[in-house]
Amino acid sequence: MAKRNLPVKSIQIYKLIIPLKEPFVISLGTQYDAESIIVIIKTNDYTGYGECSPYMSINGESIDTCFIVGQYLAKILKGKNALDIKGCVEEMDKTIYGNHSIKSAFDMALYDIASQHADQPLYKFLGGENNKTLITDYTVSIGEAKKMAADATKYKQQGFPVIKVKLGESKHKDAERIHLIREAIGYEIPLRIDANQGWDLKTAIATLKELERYNIQYCEEPIPRWDFMRLRKLRKKSPIPIMADESCCDHHDAKRLIGLKACDMLNIKLGKSGGIYDALKIISLAEKAEMKMQVGAFMESRLGMTAFAHLALCSDNILHCDFDTPLMFTEDPVSGGLTYHENGVVKVPETTGLGAWIEESYLEKFEKIVL
Repeated sequence: MAKRNLPVKSIQIYKLIIPLKEPFVISLGTQYDAESIIVIIKTNDYTGYGECSPYMSINGESIDTCFIVGQYLAKILKGKNALDIKGCVEEMDKTIYGNHSIKSAFDMALYDIASQHADQPLYKFLGGENNKTLITDYTVSIGEAKKMAADATKYKQQGFPVIKVKLGESKHKDAERIHLIREAIGYEIPLRIDANQGWDLKTAIATLKELERYNIQYCEEPIPRWDFMRLRKLRKKSPIPIMADESCCDHHDAKRLIGLKACDMLNIKLGKSGGIYDALKIISLAEKAEMKMQVGAFMESRLGMTAFAHLALCSDNILHCDFDTPLMFTEDPVSGGLTYHENGVVKVPETTGLGAWIEESYLEKFEKIVL
């Protein structure tokens, strides 16, 4: 049966800037605000919402570049069939290379429309089932060791069953951080660590061996992304499982890392993959390789986070979620969407489509363009 044609009538692009409760610090730098682009795609019958949160040091995009490139993408998508997601993604890729963050916002809005049209929640439209409990960690920013231990204590008291810790400095400083955190919170709950490319190979091996005794679930991106050819060597020497993050952007990266046997797990983020369409290709590759995955995020609001949670229901091989950043915002502008519950549990809405949106009356105070 021929696919119904739902021409894109208009596209709105907004800059969304929300201050954080306190600075978010990783080895690559500090963020004081959550900066996102909101994309609203309208057809005659449906409105789709998308969001991206560009991270300059990771995907090479900023809120300003996304705002400009988004206008190129909007011009080529206007009039296209919103239900032809494959065709729309191909048009975006033909228009400009890379720019995965802003492309993911358009991709998300298109999937919102398509799943509304199918009268299904997004996860079901993607072939998933709401048959597992999604649990998010909570992240401790890198900083002074005693402050990190105090933060970890606070998050444990709030009921989060797993804590993620940002590292990536020196073996001595990072080991001290984990030691003080374990002294503060005990050993009952697991820790995840993320070096954000902060160590060289020698430091990574030494640090991971030093941290073996601290009940670490896994380590994300221990060495620079460009040094991925040595990840296999690190994986062999590390007593802690290795998860690829910055070195695994799209499905091409995933195929390469799987072929190299470079890591134990993959971290999927739509702002790296370019959206859901290509993220599903990563999931397929990982499933074939019997590799486990995490769905993560940058600094998206609950709008983007809702899409990530829908995606996390699409594979039994997705075991871990990193959906904490909206809890760091000073305000929450999102209607509907993912909800947070005790013990880190997150739930997706059972309404059709994405099930999350931001009222245009709220967005009007931000810089925008309508095409």
